[in-house]
Amino acid sequence: MALERLELLSEHGCFGGVQRFYKHFSVNQIGLPMRFALFLPPQALAGQKVPLLTYLAGLTCTEETATMKAGAQRMAAQLGLALLFPDTSPRNSGIDGEDHHWDFGVGAGFYLDATEHPWAGHWQMESYLLQDLIPGVVAEFGLDGDRLGITGHSMGGHGALTLALRHPGVFRSLSAFAPICAPTKCPWGHKAFLGYLGQDESTWATHDAGLLMAAQQTAPYPGGILIDQGLADKFLTEQLYPEAFEAACAQAGQPLTLRRHAGYDHGYYFISSFIDDHLRHHAQALA
Repeated sequence: MALERLELLSEHGCFGGVQRFYKHFSVNQIGLPMRFALFLPPQALAGQKVPLLTYLAGLTCTEETATMKAGAQRMAAQLGLALLFPDTSPRNSGIDGEDHHWDFGVGAGFYLDATEHPWAGHWQMESYLLQDLIPGVVAEFGLDGDRLGITGHSMGGHGALTLALRHPGVFRSLSAFAPICAPTKCPWGHKAFLGYLGQDESTWATHDAGLLMAAQQTAPYPGGILIDQGLADKFLTEQLYPEAFEAACAQAGQPLTLRRHAGYDHGYYFISSFIDDHLRHHAQALA
C-alpha cells in the first residue's frame, strides 16, 4: 500500500544512515495530514531489506521528540534496524479543545480508536498505525514486514504493550520504557478512556496491558519482553503500575525482564541511558 501525498520535509545524515521527517495524508483512518520520522540505517541505504522497530512516544511528545533525545540512531545503525517514530495524535483537527483536552498540551492519542464524539472522527490511532502507517512505510521503503518490533515510552509504552497483545503475530519483539501498565486503575487512563471510549468500562479492559496479558493462555512473546522503569519516576506509584503487568506475566507464563533503576526518573535522560539495551533486544528477536 502507498502512503498518500507523501512529502519529505527534511533529511539529515546520521551514523552512516539518514534521519528523515515526512508528512502524508491518512485518507482512510485519520482523515488529516500526519507526520512521522524514519531512520534508515546504512544497510537499508545499501539495498538490504532490514527489520523495522516502531517507537511510540508519550504525552506531550511529537515525532521529533525521541529522534532528538533518545540517542537511538547510533546503535540502530550498527544493528541494521530501521526506526519509525509516529506522531502521537492527530493535529489541527478543528475540534474545540484539542490542544488542551488532557491538560498536558497536545499529544494524547493513547494509541486506540476513539468511539466517542467528537474524537471518533479523527482519533483512530490504532487503525492508523496498524493499517496505514506501518504497512505503508514497509512498502514505501522496502523494509522487511515480517520482522517488526514495537517499543515506546509512558503512554507510548502502553501503546506498545497493548497493540502487541491486541494484534498477535504482527510484532515479533516487544519492549517498553516506564509504560502505563494498568490504565483502568490510573488517572491518565480514566481520563483517556472516558473521553475516547465512554463510560462503559467493559470496553476499557481491552486496552489495559495488565488485563490483556492476564487473559493470555500461552506466552505471546516466548523470547521475552523487556521493560525498564526508573524508581525516581514521580508517576510510578499513581500512574504506571508495572507490578500489575509483572503479576500478569507470571500468571500467563510470559518471560519478562522488568528492570528497576534507582535514581532514574521519567524523562529522556533515563531513556537514553538504556535505549541500546532495547535495540539489542529487538535486533536479537528480529534476526
